[in-house]
Amino acid sequence: MDTRQLKTLLAVVEFGSFSRAADAVHLTVSAVSQQIQALEQEVGASLFDRTSRPAGLTAAGQQMAELADQLVRAAENAIDAISGRKLIGTLSIGSVRTSALSLLPRAMVKMNATHPDLHIKLRVASSETLLQDVLAGRIDAAMIAEHGNFPSALRWRPFMREPLWVIAPPGSPPLSAKTFLTTYPFIRFRANVPLAHIVDLELARLNLTLNEVAEIDTIAAITSCVANGLGVSVVPQVAIDDTAAELVRTPFGDPQMFRQIGLVERRSASRVVLIAELHRLLVEICGPNGVSSDPQ
Repeated sequence: MDTRQLKTLLAVVEFGSFSRAADAVHLTVSAVSQQIQALEQEVGASLFDRTSRPAGLTAAGQQMAELADQLVRAAENAIDAISGRKLIGTLSIGSVRTSALSLLPRAMVKMNATHPDLHIKLRVASSETLLQDVLAGRIDAAMIAEHGNFPSALRWRPFMREPLWVIAPPGSPPLSAKTFLTTYPFIRFRANVPLAHIVDLELARLNLTLNEVAEIDTIAAITSCVANGLGVSVVPQVAIDDTAAELVRTPFGDPQMFRQIGLVERRSASRVVLIAELHRLLVEICGPNGVSSDPQ
């Protein structure tokens, strides 16, 4: 068994057929079939059900594919760590939409300039979906906001502190955060949004009576509602950076509150060298707001 066979197996799983996998790994269909047969002989079990079209994984094949993914990643990571040469291979990263539109592209450009043989796969989804993807090993790491208590199987690498602001519609008078929150309709984040927990704790501490008019689950949608005059809300700095509207803003909290953005990965992740390099670049890009600390 060698990594070439394992990569061929993973290609068949990813592309759904021997012929498409052959194109992806630059082999003939016959060569792909021979490598899969060699693997089956070595493990003593059929990996694909050839009675179906397209051929699907057997139970043994599913287990082998999961192990193959771990072994290939571990081998690539060992090369990265020991050789000291430019980073190579594939790094699969997940991101929520706001980070995918701002920070991550800048980090990807920097990584590509230094490590041109490195291929980055980006998946954009909700924080909850990305956490499950990381836990299941479908992606190497995800860029998300701090969730409080992460599962013990995950490692948290913060790289930025982002200030929180009370925002009001364009043309609003320059009021204090408390006055905005108690006199204007309030638009809150849904409870499943990580930021909601931070905001709700501070609002409870302040013991404010709010007139809630809407509950929304994305930063962009809340910012748009505020820009159009529906009410006020509490959002991170990225919301202000990403809108052309002349929103009125004032710090949320005294002293002003922040949220942390970071990378989350499995503690057993095989691509730790690549993830550490991405984290370093993100801290560098964030400048004064960067957080350089040991992973937790």
